[in-house]
Amino acid sequence: MHPHHTPAEEIWKDLFTAPPPDALLTSAAIQEVDIDPSSPTSLFTPSHHPSHLELLRILDENPPDSITVIAIGPLTNLALAASHAPTTLMRAKSILVMGGTISEPGNITPVAEFNTYADTVAAARLYALTSPNPASTMPPTPPPARRQINNSNDEPPPPPFLPPYPSKHELGARRLRIVLFPLDITTPHYLRRDEVEAKVKPLIEKGSPLAEWTSAFLGSTFNKMETLHHGHEGGSAALSLHDPLCVWYALTAESQREGWTVKEGEDVRVETSGQWTRGMCAVDRRDRKRRDGDDGEGGEIPGDTGAWLSEGRGNRLGRCIGTPGERALAPFLLDRIFG
Repeated sequence: MHPHHTPAEEIWKDLFTAPPPDALLTSAAIQEVDIDPSSPTSLFTPSHHPSHLELLRILDENPPDSITVIAIGPLTNLALAASHAPTTLMRAKSILVMGGTISEPGNITPVAEFNTYADTVAAARLYALTSPNPASTMPPTPPPARRQINNSNDEPPPPPFLPPYPSKHELGARRLRIVLFPLDITTPHYLRRDEVEAKVKPLIEKGSPLAEWTSAFLGSTFNKMETLHHGHEGGSAALSLHDPLCVWYALTAESQREGWTVKEGEDVRVETSGQWTRGMCAVDRRDRKRRDGDDGEGGEIPGDTGAWLSEGRGNRLGRCIGTPGERALAPFLLDRIFG
């Protein structure tokens, strides 16, 4: 065991105690967020509520468009929140989702990215709340259990499937704003081993626990990358900054508007049941004209299976396609952490 690792039986206790006087926060971070690092509640406030209900509480207690949610894992909790109170979830200013892949290969299957693949139904349900008609892109309804078909009580009860959303009229005019950060945009933003070493070695020599801890866990990660991929030898070993890219956008999108490009209104749909394509993000690449005067109520028509050409159906996601620079994130990240 690494000397800086907390023993398993102690691992949660430190979350409820005040940090030491030399808290591992840079003075710049402390000043920016205006916190008292010696207070046990200023950095972490435990909740006894399920995460999706805690999220809904925060959104409900704050003005609309004042909360940005950053989703860097499977979208299960957000789908639960959407099912419980969709109009409350839509109070969010935006939901930034690291997930999916559009034109690049997947990282868990040839066509799927892990976060989307891990809970495809959650992703499909959440994306549906961006649609003018959410029912048009909801995943298929699961088949009934055998006990429901045979009227038998001998079979175990079916799992608790999430119910459909209210109708588009009951939901009102507002829709969920999602900005997607797929592998296409996140993968080219990477952090190299030599960049980390150049930053942390002088700090380790000065006795920085944060630098030493960072070196320990990133060192093993770079070693793993070196064993898996070609071109990752020595200092060139690198890892893509998938999740930090979403945080970078949240921190700088308004102050550096000219550096970010988001393609708005893209109809991205998630494949939930394909044998080989589960988790794939489907988009329409055909050069076809949109259906004029369509309110989304008519559904499919001959020549438009899936209603991809409808103005009133399909999802409407924003997708990040440009950043302030692929090599700008790594130094930004290191400077924010270490000062």
